[in-house]
Amino acid sequence: MTSAVATDRAGRIAAVAKADAIDVVILGAGINGAGLFRDLSAQGVDCLIIDKGDFASGTSAAPSRLIHGGLKYLETGEFGLVAQSTLERNLLLKNAPHCVSPLPTIIPIFSWTKGIWAAVRTLFGSTSAPRSRGAILIKIGLSIYDYYGSRNRVMPRHKLVGRSRALRDLPALTKSIVATGTYYDAKISHPERLVLELVTDGLEANPRSAAANYTKLVSSSDGVLTFQAESGAEFSIRPTLVVNAAGPWIDHVNSLLGAPSKMIGGTKGSHILLKHDELVRSLAGRMIYFEADDGRICLVYGYLGLALVGSTDIPADSPDRVQCDPQEIDYLLESVRGLLPGMAFDHDQIVYAYSGIRPLPASNASVPGLISRDHSAPVAEPNPSRPFPIISLIGGKWTTFRGFAEEVADSVLKHLARSRRVTTRSMPIGGGKGFPTTPEARASWLNNANAACDIGRERIDQLLSRYGTTGLKIALHRSCGNGEDRLADSTDYSLSEIDYILRNEYVEHLSDVVMRRTTLAITGSLSIGDLNQIAALAGKVLGWNALRISEEIDAACKQLNDRNLMRLR
Repeated sequence: MTSAVATDRAGRIAAVAKADAIDVVILGAGINGAGLFRDLSAQGVDCLIIDKGDFASGTSAAPSRLIHGGLKYLETGEFGLVAQSTLERNLLLKNAPHCVSPLPTIIPIFSWTKGIWAAVRTLFGSTSAPRSRGAILIKIGLSIYDYYGSRNRVMPRHKLVGRSRALRDLPALTKSIVATGTYYDAKISHPERLVLELVTDGLEANPRSAAANYTKLVSSSDGVLTFQAESGAEFSIRPTLVVNAAGPWIDHVNSLLGAPSKMIGGTKGSHILLKHDELVRSLAGRMIYFEADDGRICLVYGYLGLALVGSTDIPADSPDRVQCDPQEIDYLLESVRGLLPGMAFDHDQIVYAYSGIRPLPASNASVPGLISRDHSAPVAEPNPSRPFPIISLIGGKWTTFRGFAEEVADSVLKHLARSRRVTTRSMPIGGGKGFPTTPEARASWLNNANAACDIGRERIDQLLSRYGTTGLKIALHRSCGNGEDRLADSTDYSLSEIDYILRNEYVEHLSDVVMRRTTLAITGSLSIGDLNQIAALAGKVLGWNALRISEEIDAACKQLNDRNLMRLR
């Protein structure tokens, strides 16, 4: 890499290694680690964040892509988690409007009174989940949900409608319903990019902080951590404090640090994306949040032109080998068949599949869905052979990352005898800075941006929707001699857009571009021809030779085919 960003990155890592000591090392650059990195860096704390893979390449890349308050957590009495989740959802709608947007959600209701006593038993600790939640129970739950979501409210309250009106609105819905409820949560269009933005915001906030992907911890000895990049280059650092944000790998990392633990009892969640235009049209921007035959809560909603269906919840402990199994696919397809008998569903409609291990706390719960999604941050205190404390980030959910980071950051600041400089509560993220949120403001922004780069208002609008206000930098990059050549098949993307990503967004592998910096893979638009075009450009920008380019293409194809069930056109 020879770009200014690559030079800055190398310079920061060299400076950290030369200094020998740093305030905080964060191991794991998923959503929790990245959120904490931004918060601490904004307080002037010198941080190093490291990931053995790409940023947001593990569990953080495999969510249901929802930013939600956790309606189902009301059943288990986790009212504090619901209160925090609904607040954080509302804050993300304001701080990341470029990728977080409201999502009207429909709950099919199959009875009027069922589930009340089962819900009471669950509330008081029963290990079996309630089944067939009736209208009365759902009405109570949605009213409580609205109450908790009232802080910084940005969306309407819930409503219930009868069977006739519900079926007029969604004719394909099963006729066995008695009513539907509609409430509002939110969705995130590109979670992987939001993680990257948190990392880059942290780097911008503190010039002494540093970040490195594809860098692994190889040893911990006498208070010194040694890391190795893929190139084989090593560097060592002496941290004052270590944060283990490795998600489902937390116990493995703690063992490497000399603090063996058994904190994680993860479950696997799998999702599939279907090419189903009829379903996407019927949903009309809404999600259906429904109960499958076995009582498991499932969902389906339109995501970037496809129908996203999820999710499973299966005990699992092998995050490096996780993938969507045939039984899970059958389960998800059968679930939507039962919900929407007026539509056809089959394996040929699957465009993409993905799985991840939720880093939940170890639990003896008989039903995975009843394991708490709340978070905790236990501390392994220093000892004679390990002079730094280790804070492990256990559990949590995508929506609450900012609040979790704030709690942990305050603990770190206390340990370092420092005080908080700024709050992240109203801090915009990445392309959310200066994002135009009204039609008038958007029109004005587009006019000004188009005057600055003159590539067409429609294209600028597309970049604004995809990247937020960062889209202007990409547009200017295009207009400065980089052309506007589109990819052969995925014509929504241009080569100069990819060129910007390669030069500015810490790309190390071809899969980083197609799976995390863009939505080329997950939307199914990527073709072999596109992959070859992108690989050739990456070779030019990143200095790959012909053998490396070929290896990158083969590796990306294998991953997409084997783990994501994607058939490249």
